[in-house]
Amino acid sequence: MTEHLPKVVIIGGGTGLSVLLRGLKHFPVDITAIVTVADDGGSSGRLRNELNIPPPGDIRNVLAALSDVEPLVEELFQHRFNKGNNLIGHSLGNLILAAMTNITGDFVHAIKEMSTVLNVRGKVLPAANSSVVLNAEMEDGTIVSGESKIPFSGKRIKKVFLSPTEIEPLPETIDVIREADLIVIGPGSLYTSILPNLLVPKIGEEVCKAKAKKVYICNVMTQAGETLNYSASDHVKALYEHMNESFIDTILVNEEEIPENIKSLYEEELAKPVHYDIERLKSLGLEVITDNIVCYENSVIRHDTNKVAKLLYGILQED
Repeated sequence: MTEHLPKVVIIGGGTGLSVLLRGLKHFPVDITAIVTVADDGGSSGRLRNELNIPPPGDIRNVLAALSDVEPLVEELFQHRFNKGNNLIGHSLGNLILAAMTNITGDFVHAIKEMSTVLNVRGKVLPAANSSVVLNAEMEDGTIVSGESKIPFSGKRIKKVFLSPTEIEPLPETIDVIREADLIVIGPGSLYTSILPNLLVPKIGEEVCKAKAKKVYICNVMTQAGETLNYSASDHVKALYEHMNESFIDTILVNEEEIPENIKSLYEEELAKPVHYDIERLKSLGLEVITDNIVCYENSVIRHDTNKVAKLLYGILQED
């Protein structure tokens, strides 16, 4: 008889999601990652436009993070070409996912086949089986279309929304959300990595209704063009306003002081540590877990994958 592993669903995109998964895959949990398909920049954007397929970049990073293969194979999958007129900027993994989509005729099928090849621990599901366009309505009423353009508009975001409005999530995605024991949101860019998943019709609704405990991993730094001067509660309120309801049970925040030399590097891009207004978070009805949960890679702040994974596993065991 197989052991029933607790089911963890993680929703996000970008680097934050990949970092978290690298630690979590070593725990006895059944992982499903739901990944945004709103990316329209770089290699992903080019393949999306030229081949009319969903953008593969975030999916590629998550597959690599959950893979259990020789380091050289992962390095090959993640290799980005820096020469060749048409190849420059493309990563091999994106090209392989694009080729597999052509061969199988379906992006989701391509991901499943690649998951087998890479010996992926868990399931990787796109938020939708087709590309979506992320749009932002700014505080002055102007609309900016395209995930890669939104952070550079120089204006404050009022809300984000997807087009087309008729987007179908995969039935499998709805099932895993309903069956989850724990739903983890983030870490990642609030408006361009996390909300594009929750705004897919039915995904956000099912997350709000799900019986699972919902944990939001708050970002450590603010992001110019997205969350300039946002406190932790501002992040939560943005999620609540987009879903029209309060749905998070627990928030995980960093309590470690960021070194001055790292802070000054981030100040150049107008980013600073997120202010954790703990009393305000508690007044929103949230359980607040604080810990030293960051590490540094080449002066870049990342969540400490092993510490965060351990904390999440601890939450599962409590329940």
